[in-house]
Amino acid sequence: MRILLTGSSGFIGGRLREALQAAGHEPICAGRRPDGSGCRFVAADFAGPPPRWREHLDGVDAVVNTVGIFRETPGARFADLHVAGPVALFEACAAAGVRRVVQLSALGADDEAESGFHRSKHAADRRLLALPLDACVVMPSLVFGEGGASSAAFLTWASLPVLPLPAGGRQAIQPVHVDEVVAALVVLIEAPPGRWRGRRIALVGPEPTTLAAYLQGLRAGLGLAPARTVTVPAPLMAAVATAGTGLLDRDAWRMLQRGNTADAQDLTTLIGGPPRPVAAFVARAQAPALRAKAEAGWTVPLLRLALAALWLVTAWVSLFVFPRDESLALLARSGVPEALRLPALFGAAGLDAVFGVATLWPGRHRRLWALQAALVLGYSAVIGVALPEFWAHPYGPLTKNLPILALLALLWARDR
Repeated sequence: MRILLTGSSGFIGGRLREALQAAGHEPICAGRRPDGSGCRFVAADFAGPPPRWREHLDGVDAVVNTVGIFRETPGARFADLHVAGPVALFEACAAAGVRRVVQLSALGADDEAESGFHRSKHAADRRLLALPLDACVVMPSLVFGEGGASSAAFLTWASLPVLPLPAGGRQAIQPVHVDEVVAALVVLIEAPPGRWRGRRIALVGPEPTTLAAYLQGLRAGLGLAPARTVTVPAPLMAAVATAGTGLLDRDAWRMLQRGNTADAQDLTTLIGGPPRPVAAFVARAQAPALRAKAEAGWTVPLLRLALAALWLVTAWVSLFVFPRDESLALLARSGVPEALRLPALFGAAGLDAVFGVATLWPGRHRRLWALQAALVLGYSAVIGVALPEFWAHPYGPLTKNLPILALLALLWARDR
């Protein structure tokens, strides 16, 4: 079959493209830019003016839309990517006589939906099923798989020494593995005419579980012992979600509170057996690498936070806490001319503050780590020569620079 696939570079779309190629089909990849897979490419940006779909649909047997975003950004809105863009494609499919259309939606995209994510998906689903097409809507629950952003976040969460659980983690969820979602999509694409027409198909794990049990299950898959838990009160969780930071923003918190479960029978029928449970999500061979990556997800930010605190507190103490006369005396003993001592003090403290703020800035900072290491080495060399008594100081002001340098080397290596 010749299959037009949107979102072919995404978490699910990329795997589906590979599965279709392995099954002998010819995927046509529609997106903003080529995905590097070598498949025939069609330029299509749902966030911009709709392409001339009709000319790209000649000879196409099926269309699969996997485009989706969980959060809006200034250049990516639900109204465009979930509604206007897909609906234009679906209507072009009806006009061109495309035989099969499959829409990747989400469990919870229904008449009771509260979040913008779910409401926008539901609007496109409803329009698709109203058209004269052999179409169906696939509604996966929380999807787990290596390379997924939410999967990485949940693995990091699960690897914490103590698990913070919003409102006790009693929320009902039914996670499903990405491999089974992809397998079901392939079956739906290849199904006999009319077999799944007009259906909303839930793709969920074998049985409902709770958020707490899900995290402990992922933890077991990583080879970690069960963790102690601490309950985050619902009002506090709602306040954090309102701030829109981390894994749970306001919409995600609402969706989690609502629950996300369904009957697994459709997926069982599609893949020829029950879907795998959470305990089987992480393959034993993958566990060490995933555990290291998950633990780095919280240890590296913790290290950066500690490093930023070091620079910022040092700047504050230099400017406002430590007696200025004593600071100037130390600079005099280090050979700094009298006219430059006060500028040197303020300049050094200012540089410390800049380093502290830059350390907290998101992104990769190899040059920053190298500059910080150079400054630490420079301070250590000057103090070690001009103020040798600090080598024998019981608080170890110079020897403590060794673990700081080791930390900077670690951050430099990771950012490579």
